[in-house]
Amino acid sequence: MNTRPPDPGAIAGYRLAAVERLAGAATSGLLLLCDHASNAVPPELGALGLPSGEFERHIAYDIGADGVTRHLAELSHAPALMTRVSRLVIDCNRAADDPTLIMQLSDRAIVPGNRNLAAAERQARIARYYRPYHDAIGATIDAMSAAAMPPVLLSIHSFTPCWKGTERRWHAGVLWDKDPRLAEVLLNGLSAEPALVVGDNEPYSGRLFGDTLYQHGTTRGLAHAILEIRQDLIATERGQRAWAARIAAIMTAALANGAANHDLNSIRFYGSHTGP
Repeated sequence: MNTRPPDPGAIAGYRLAAVERLAGAATSGLLLLCDHASNAVPPELGALGLPSGEFERHIAYDIGADGVTRHLAELSHAPALMTRVSRLVIDCNRAADDPTLIMQLSDRAIVPGNRNLAAAERQARIARYYRPYHDAIGATIDAMSAAAMPPVLLSIHSFTPCWKGTERRWHAGVLWDKDPRLAEVLLNGLSAEPALVVGDNEPYSGRLFGDTLYQHGTTRGLAHAILEIRQDLIATERGQRAWAARIAAIMTAALANGAANHDLNSIRFYGSHTGP
């Protein structure tokens, strides 16, 4: 899904929004997040000095994650929050002081618009595109907790089928830190399909200090996990719908029995492998 903005020269005063909220029931018990939903670049940043083709690659966004999140939100009647700027502008799934927050080099692509970035410009991007997303997450968690119960946080991501010449055999991976509640649900649910190869903290680890789920899950005691889906499986709407239906079935069953089996919608502090 190409979500780059229209030509800013054709629209006077055009300004790219930082976050999109998909409406859902505050009582659903589930909040969906998509940290890398868009490959759009704010008009004032041009194309960051990159050719247009780079924005169709995984370095700019998580291919297919936007569509999966939208279909999943519809099926599960859950609210969703999605970034609206490319991860090349700023990576909202990082701590604000993480050196990879604004990448100068990503998978062999030098990003000229991010090189020698002044401290003031870095802070401006944080204020315009990073803080609004995280503020929206915090406010939505508060509203859902007040309306019914603490929500489960499920973040949708995608990964490349091949990395540095090595094929990735997993169809999906569940990333988590110390809180096992949602990870167990997803690992058990996906592994029930014999044809699926499911990674447990593969192809990445869920132990990342200051990332989205650390900020809003670990520190608040909310059950949380990242679901990574291989990009070739969700590059089309058909694939996105199929994976959304699969995840919705797992989550619907888990939330219906959460209190008895996993205590999903309660506050529990497990801490983090990355520190206190």
